[in-house]
Amino acid sequence: MNSSNQHRRDQFGFCFDNSYSKLPQALFARANPKQFKNPSLVIFNQQLAQTLGLDTHALKAADWACFKGRAAPEGALPIAQAYAGHQFGGFNNLGDGRAILLGEHIAPSYLRFDIQLKGSGPTPYSRSGDGLAGLGPMLREYLKSEAMHALGVSTTRSLAVMLTGEVVYRAEPLSGAVLTRVAASHIRVGTFQYAAAIDDIGTLKALADYTINRHYPALDNHPQPYIGLLEAVIDTQAALIAKWMQFGFIHGVMNTDNMSIAGETIDYGPCAFLNTYSPKTVFSSIDKNGRYAFGNQPKMGEWNLTRFAESLLPLLAESQEDAIGIATECLNAYQTKYRAYWLSAMRKKIGLFNDEPGDLALVEDLLMLMYKHQADYTNTFRNLASPLQLRDQLIDDGGFKNWQILRHERLSRQVQTVGEVAVLMDSHNPLVIPRNHIVEEVLDSANQGDMEPFHDFLEVLITPYQMPKNDKYLQGASAGFDASYQTFCGT
Repeated sequence: MNSSNQHRRDQFGFCFDNSYSKLPQALFARANPKQFKNPSLVIFNQQLAQTLGLDTHALKAADWACFKGRAAPEGALPIAQAYAGHQFGGFNNLGDGRAILLGEHIAPSYLRFDIQLKGSGPTPYSRSGDGLAGLGPMLREYLKSEAMHALGVSTTRSLAVMLTGEVVYRAEPLSGAVLTRVAASHIRVGTFQYAAAIDDIGTLKALADYTINRHYPALDNHPQPYIGLLEAVIDTQAALIAKWMQFGFIHGVMNTDNMSIAGETIDYGPCAFLNTYSPKTVFSSIDKNGRYAFGNQPKMGEWNLTRFAESLLPLLAESQEDAIGIATECLNAYQTKYRAYWLSAMRKKIGLFNDEPGDLALVEDLLMLMYKHQADYTNTFRNLASPLQLRDQLIDDGGFKNWQILRHERLSRQVQTVGEVAVLMDSHNPLVIPRNHIVEEVLDSANQGDMEPFHDFLEVLITPYQMPKNDKYLQGASAGFDASYQTFCGT
């Protein structure tokens, strides 16, 4: 969305606009963050603040007041957004039950970013909930989102976490906390589902026009902009999920209300990363049937996009039959797009610069060998150029030896040198990911008041392609860890 120079920056560098609040009233409700009595700052993202054009010195001099809930930034117009969602296949009307959008900050680059407080108290959509959050889940989102950004995955980001000074009661008492989240926007597939569900085509059209203007402005001159919007979101999601699969990321709760129209990874509740490779891997405690297992994510992305297409039907054509035909044709392109993005990434992970017809089989054969020997996903790809560092069972497998021969033959048909191949692989295969057991260790320490392990791990995660000083960050969990490990939603 275009911005002009009319927006004024406050003393901290904030420059708020509130364009979403100009949409039909059905899409949001006014909501004010809770005022906490004894808040304290836990962590602040200096690098992100600089990107946003914020003055960290002024913020610190003011005792981080705007992050402690003591003063809303100048120009902010706090709202909670309405949306619906298919949650594990079941449709519900939802909305921001524990998040409040302060407004849209316009950076010096003129890019627009939502600034949202998560865990800041009840809203009109809280559905009898308290709207609060615990420290552990908020720090988890901070850690994971910054790690994903460093890996090159499109994601919401975390600007700050503060302690509220209050206790939040879940399965056990938790230290209350608020996360400041930054996003291209918080428009979701579920937002469109909500607009469609209230059966007001004017609201649906206003939301679609706004989304095109904000996220896909090139469609302004498209002869059929709503078809263009569907095609663009399909492409964006195919690229995003291919990235997840490239790095072994398991979202854990791919409900339609957690699918960003801007193509960013959003909601880091029960997410985790693969250790040993298996498409069946599920860590989320609420995913009882493996709906969102690692290997199911591409398919569930398509399922979610189908719900998006259904929401857009009134805008795609005058007759429903024609609209369904258009939507079906657009959705039929998803698998081709996804496979192209995924295979392009996987080629780079094994050192291939160009395309050959047999590349898919080469990649899939390696994955089958990794599955057979329960090989570590991250370390196997990183160490392909140095096989002696791989698991003995994998190295000694005759199938793997044959695979290596086939790969070397494939590499020999490239013009690039061995050194160039190594550089390509090292830039697409991280040394470090947010290993689940280490995430739990640093969060346990943080909950006990010791943030040093968290900061040490974060420092490593934001440079994932560099060798860490401590090799503990390179190792998978002890045997049996994954079998009992569970992640939780955090609500």
